[in-house]
Amino acid sequence: MKQIYSVLFFLILTLSYGQMPTDYYSSATGTGYQLKTQLQDIIDNGNDGLSPEYLAQDLGYGALYTTYANSDIDIYFENNGTLLDMYSENPTGTDAYEYTYGTNQDNGTGGTSEGQKYNREHIIPQSVFDSDSPMKNDAHFVVPSDKYVNAQRGNLPFGVVATPNFTSTNGSKRGNNLNSGYSAGYSNTVFEPIDEFKGDIARMYFYFVTRYESNLTSFNSYAMFDGSADQAFDTTFFNILYQWHTQDPVSQRELDRNNAIFNAQNNRNPFIDNPSYVDNIWQSLLSVNTFETENTVKIYPNPIKGNLLNIEVKNTVTYDIYDVLGKKILSGNISPSNKQVNVSKLKNGVYILNLKTEKGNITKKLIKS
Repeated sequence: MKQIYSVLFFLILTLSYGQMPTDYYSSATGTGYQLKTQLQDIIDNGNDGLSPEYLAQDLGYGALYTTYANSDIDIYFENNGTLLDMYSENPTGTDAYEYTYGTNQDNGTGGTSEGQKYNREHIIPQSVFDSDSPMKNDAHFVVPSDKYVNAQRGNLPFGVVATPNFTSTNGSKRGNNLNSGYSAGYSNTVFEPIDEFKGDIARMYFYFVTRYESNLTSFNSYAMFDGSADQAFDTTFFNILYQWHTQDPVSQRELDRNNAIFNAQNNRNPFIDNPSYVDNIWQSLLSVNTFETENTVKIYPNPIKGNLLNIEVKNTVTYDIYDVLGKKILSGNISPSNKQVNVSKLKNGVYILNLKTEKGNITKKLIKS
């Protein structure tokens, strides 16, 4: 018990020291991809002439384990000070195994099954950036992981598994992408974490393409990226990450981890501090949709940030809203004089809107955030 209290006391001191300065994002005033570049200037290791200027520190690959001693300790689930591993943590029950910091750390042997060794998992694979620094050493997207599960994931993209050919003890799985609903557009093998950590992983990706925006066009081809510095993501994988980002909001664990890493390497993940940056940056992928047919239909706002969706039409139409599994959630009629739909029943996430007009059906992705 004394050991646990010592861990908690040390974490409280460390995390309070690493709190975000009030002026940290004062220069992030733009919109769209301009905002992403402004955030890059704040969190990178270059002197961009900002006031104040925070320079990210590259502490080296070995220092990750030292950082994990503060950033990845379980005071949230078992609350016993063990290492928090996203691939073995069972949020609703007993973990199949646990690691204590400094014990069973990967030494080049073992790891032929779960629970033997833990190592460092690059959420964005090292092959993308040829294992170069500082990417290789960045704790914001390099996390402690069971060595065996890390190997099962390898350099696979993240996605929605249809039928798993591997499942870890906590339900993380590998298999072909579902290729329907919000994950439509990719059918090859992917890796899917449990729901508890999907948002965490999505925000690590948003961080990576922002922190290393200037490097993206020089990185190796990767299924989740489109090769550009601005949009950065292949549309299919942006849809997956955005769904995870909205369905799994920022947790206290992420906030504490962000503070601990800031204390260590002097930069932060903006998408943990301000999740709305995602909508502001990738607004071209989440913009108001206007359909020009013989009946002009305008739908806004999309993403929906409140409880009302506006559908402007010239003639009365029927609408149906489905979740990504095809279950009808809402339906009704819209007319020129009655254009608002109450969507308070919808949870944050991605939906399919179908409009039945005199000239045919219109189907479009709808997002609530």
